[in-house]
Amino acid sequence: MYREGKVRIPSGCAIAAVINQEKKLMSSNPIVSSLALMRERSNGLGGGFAGYGIYPEYSDYYALHIFYESQNIRHQVEPDLQKAFNIVHSEEIKTRKIKQIKTSPVVWRYFVKPHLQEPDDNEEDFMVSFIMTLNSNNCGAYVFSSGKNMGSFKGVGFPEDIAEFYCLEDYTGYIWTGHGRFPTNTPGWWGGAHPFCLLDWSVVHNGELSSYGTNRAYLEMFGYKCSLQTDTEVIAYTFDHLIRKHGISLEDAVSATCPPFWAQIKSMDSERADHFRSIRLIYASLLLNGPFSIVLATGRGIMGLNDRIKLRPMSAATQGEVLAMASEESALRLLCPDPEVIWQPEGGEPVLGLVKGEKSLWA
Repeated sequence: MYREGKVRIPSGCAIAAVINQEKKLMSSNPIVSSLALMRERSNGLGGGFAGYGIYPEYSDYYALHIFYESQNIRHQVEPDLQKAFNIVHSEEIKTRKIKQIKTSPVVWRYFVKPHLQEPDDNEEDFMVSFIMTLNSNNCGAYVFSSGKNMGSFKGVGFPEDIAEFYCLEDYTGYIWTGHGRFPTNTPGWWGGAHPFCLLDWSVVHNGELSSYGTNRAYLEMFGYKCSLQTDTEVIAYTFDHLIRKHGISLEDAVSATCPPFWAQIKSMDSERADHFRSIRLIYASLLLNGPFSIVLATGRGIMGLNDRIKLRPMSAATQGEVLAMASEESALRLLCPDPEVIWQPEGGEPVLGLVKGEKSLWA
């Protein structure tokens, strides 16, 4: 006989996200409560949050959040940071001891600007190259957040434990995303918790990518290094590659990662069919195959997306200038207590919420 809580939940993990499109700052409490309500969807091996608008006093600087396996490793790595960056401020991220988390890495943050070699060097490319190098050299230091005026807070524990550990109640932001992890094919460790971040991109993900090997092989041809032992890592790098590096639109990036089926393309008029056929052929290796629901965020907004046949749940709601998404409607109602509309997006149908005045998730 089936007993709730006694079997693996095939549709875990839990994801949630909320944006105030007028950029009004919100407490972290609702996103924490929404993830806590979905506790049974995770198993304590990973939880985390990303907040945007949380560092207004350093909004022009990249906020590097770094895990160190020890203080000794921090002392070894910091000279490399000083060579690469102008560090305007650094500090240990405030945490508190709680009984649910027995061990943790040293967690530090740095507000930085890169030391570029040439005037026309690209800051974002410099940042990505530095992060990929540090995270893949197995020195015991991992950059897990690197955007401007945003930060990720994650670790091994249930989401509400991670929020308490990081004193998340001290932060306010106009975008919050959150995740409760139920790892199936990859280990539960601090660097493998969600959100996964690169520059301003952050991703929370429920599901698994059977295309991970193909996605990874393609991305590594372009300098990305997948070193955090989970399939979700490729999603953040994929959107960075498609939108920031290749400059294609968000709509085309969605068509590359979650395209119409060939039968659907065949039924389109010739111009649209040629367009979608070209995207599928050019970016065939970046198709995200398998069951998933994701929320992708930048400082400009959020996007929710299901796989093409919706094998993972996601609901969305609006309330005034607020758009929220979550794995379950009950959790959604903690983010939008008096919703004007609630709906379940179709498979492959992006749900987009942009900050007022913005036209895309990236410049």
